Amino acid sequence: MATRTDAPTRREQILKEAARLFAERGFHGVGVDEIGAAVGISGPGLYRHFAGKDAMLAELLVGISGQLLTGAKRRLQEADGVPAEAVLDSLIEGHIDFALDDRPLITLHDRELDRLRDSDRKLVRQLQRQYVELWVEVVREVYPGLAEPTARSAVHSVFGLLNSTPHLGRPGSLPGRGATAELLHRMARGAFAAAQAD
Repeated sequence: MATRTDAPTRREQILKEAARLFAERGFHGVGVDEIGAAVGISGPGLYRHFAGKDAMLAELLVGISGQLLTGAKRRLQEADGVPAEAVLDSLIEGHIDFALDDRPLITLHDRELDRLRDSDRKLVRQLQRQYVELWVEVVREVYPGLAEPTARSAVHSVFGLLNSTPHLGRPGSLPGRGATAELLHRMARGAFAAAQAD
């Protein structure tokens, strides 16, 4: 989502505003009319794009999990023959882009994942597990002293660290995107190094 340079489609605009509103006021605190007004169409006009709010929520949460996995796979393919440390840095950078640019989706995932249908929730979890395993493999190349369970725990811990961005305050209160990204990157690498230092 954050890496696109072309203009967003109407569907993407609707999803972006739905994510923002759901994150601010909760899924049940937002009506289709409010989402429509945020993108300049009538509430009923949303039904030309989505079956309803549940469908928007599913597309947001399944979609971002799929995008993270696809992005990680792409980074691994592009890094063929590159040292493992550079591959890990690339994975961290990709997740930081998500954590800084799609903060409402992190809040939405934390609060609303249980509202998805079982099949959608299982798909989100499946995509997330695949994403974690890509990281585990790279982390163990960089830190060969880490046993697989420890590496997996470290990856989940780093995701928790990076995904804390909604709690860092308002965007204007942060030191700036570049400085925040550098700080998060240093902290992520420090966490992995600390996991091996036993």
